[in-house]
Amino acid sequence: MKLVRFGPLGKEKPGLLDDSGRVRDLSSIIPDLSDEHLSLATMAKLNELDMNSLPLVDGVPQEDLRLGACVANVGKFVCIGLNYADHAAESGMPVPAEPVIFNKWTSAIVGPNDDVKIPKGSEKTDWEVELGIVIGEGGSDISEADAMQHVAGFCVINDVSERAFQLEGTGTWDKGKGCDTFGPTGPWLVTPDEVGDFNDLGIWLEVDGKRYQNGSTSTMVFKVPHLIAYCSRYMSLQPGDIISTGTPPGVGLGFNPPIYLKGGEEMKLGIDKLGVQCQKVVKA
Repeated sequence: MKLVRFGPLGKEKPGLLDDSGRVRDLSSIIPDLSDEHLSLATMAKLNELDMNSLPLVDGVPQEDLRLGACVANVGKFVCIGLNYADHAAESGMPVPAEPVIFNKWTSAIVGPNDDVKIPKGSEKTDWEVELGIVIGEGGSDISEADAMQHVAGFCVINDVSERAFQLEGTGTWDKGKGCDTFGPTGPWLVTPDEVGDFNDLGIWLEVDGKRYQNGSTSTMVFKVPHLIAYCSRYMSLQPGDIISTGTPPGVGLGFNPPIYLKGGEEMKLGIDKLGVQCQKVVKA
């Protein structure tokens, strides 16, 4: 299934993408794509629905029908750094011996086609396309063997980053990662059965039509089950939490000289089977 949240900002409803690419309204079945409604039991229930019996929503998604972030009420937005060896190299950092964990604040989350705002004082705003894992069943000390039993689905994330805030001065990476609008999420929450082999998905990003990132999840250093198990050692994972799994090479920081967003650009990014995002970059 491809699950969505549609409608005006702050008034999104849950929906299901039908075989023709139109949205069907799920709000009579579940109140939102959040919390216990992301459980495997709920996913199984939704999968049994006759989608053609659900109300058809007016408009074409991502054209004249706005989509919000594909999960609501996110508790934790956990990110993994340097999870592609070639991205670590372009960043001038060694491949880590274990996953590097940092956070994006949940206030960064926006829809897949909402504007990305360059924060005040920024001179080094950058892009990062990433595979997102949405937790459906909570737990702690999860084993790798059981990890996929905790996954509601996958989605596209743009881990927008302000490199000066992140890497210069003092403090942690978090302050350069969690600015408002720095977490476009969606368009779809795609269930694992529809994704298939999540270890071999094409992943790419363009700015103003020029492709900068063009990779595959097959080159991730730490794979999805390991990341779920690892994170769950240090925090309980709860329904609706997102784990963003790192980015392939081609970020602006990696060029000589570096290339950063100034405002007015259009970012377009996607992952095989998970859909495409498109954001206009504006100055705050």
